[in-house]
Amino acid sequence: MSRIVYVNGEYLPEDEAKVSVFDRGFLFSDGIYEVVSVLNGKLIDTQGHMLRLHRSLGELDMAAPCTAVEIESILKRLVAENSIEQGLVYLQITRGAADRDFFYPENVTPTLVMFTQSKNLLDDPNAEQGIDVITVPDLRWQRRDIKTVGLLYPCMAKMEAKMAGAKDAWMLDPDGYVTEGTSNNAWIITREGTIVTRQLSNDILHGITRNAVMALADENDFSVEQRPFTPAEAYEAAEAFVTSATTFVMPVIKIDAATLGNGLPGEMTGKLREIYIDMALHAG
Repeated sequence: MSRIVYVNGEYLPEDEAKVSVFDRGFLFSDGIYEVVSVLNGKLIDTQGHMLRLHRSLGELDMAAPCTAVEIESILKRLVAENSIEQGLVYLQITRGAADRDFFYPENVTPTLVMFTQSKNLLDDPNAEQGIDVITVPDLRWQRRDIKTVGLLYPCMAKMEAKMAGAKDAWMLDPDGYVTEGTSNNAWIITREGTIVTRQLSNDILHGITRNAVMALADENDFSVEQRPFTPAEAYEAAEAFVTSATTFVMPVIKIDAATLGNGLPGEMTGKLREIYIDMALHAG
């Protein structure tokens, strides 16, 4: 059965869904997006995603196509229409369609697109065995805090990781410090048991799952430091992991040529994943 997707006020079979060739998302990557995970048919952390969505719109001086309440209603309908028990809803807003011009057009209607994907989030085999990452230069633009659809370099970095036999890449700023993963926030756990992740700034995406894990770590009396770290420090870490909306807390067992610990997902990482999933399943 064809998926039902949402395009500018209409719920359509996916093969009937279309946007203009003049849409600025297509021509300029002039758009933003969010990915909301779904567990047991329920949206996870919707409020956080809506807050970040509207922050991104504001940073780009882009009009909202509708209110956060209306967007949430569409998200819920798509989950129901497509019978999503586990998976995600992707939503994208662009500035709209207009003749190609670098200046922002005036009086255009934003484009709003949403679609679902079924995906087994809870029983991801990568969470059992851990993933390996490589490090690459961070060659993205300097406003990584805005969740734009301009994702070509992260795609290139993921492909470089794949060709190297790894699952993902951690990107490095000009000073050699880790910024984040290609589609996730990066964390290490020192041998003293301190959880370390880079502080919020324009250098990284302000992850919604990152924020939830920070709160859960505090509630469970874990020591957390927000600061940059180098690959060299990461190589010597006891554990490492990444966080994102669809991977939750994902253990990293190898960084470049350095295997962490005994090469298996660490105990603290496993605990953080467990308490995050428990929170997500029982929230609201």
